[in-house]
Parts: sequence; structure tokens; C-alpha cells
Amino acid sequence: MHLSAEGPTTWPDAALTIGLLFLAVVTVLYLFQSLLDIRKTKIRADQEEQLRQLVGRYEQLAEKTLDAQQRTAADVAELRTRTASIEQILRTVE
Repeated sequence: MHLSAEGPTTWPDAALTIGLLFLAVVTVLYLFQSLLDIRKTKIRADQEEQLRQLVGRYEQLAEKTLDAQQRTAADVAELRTRTASIEQILRTVE
């Protein structure tokens, strides 16, 4: 390969130069695409981790809500029992 400014470039030299430039462009595009794929994979992994954390927080909240509902149901049942006994006492007083 004889590339000099002295004379005109021959067709084989021009074809080789174009081929090398094409190969360089393809390599750069491949590297760019690889970097994009790696970035997308990291973003997807972060989103999945955030989703797992959200599901975990939801499960904890659901568990706490269920506990609160059970306590409230027990309190309401106790109040009904007390109310019934108070009504019974009032009936006996009348």
C-alpha cells in the first residue's frame, strides 16, 4: 500500500482505504450498540429491583392492614358484648 501525496491513488489503494474505513465504522457502531445494550440491561435490572422492593413493601402493608383489621374486629366484638350486657342490665332495672 503506497499512499503518498506525490501521485494519483490507484484503484487497489482506494479500495483498500475504503475497506479499512468501512471496517472501522462497523467496529465503532458495534461497540456503540454493545454499550447501549449494557446500559439497557442495567436499567432493566434496576427497574426489576425497584419492583421487588415495591412488592415487598406492599406485602408488609397488606400484612399490617390485616392485623389492624383483625384487632378492630376483635374490639368491635368486645363492644357488642359489652353493649349487650349493658342493655340486659338496663332491662332488668326497668
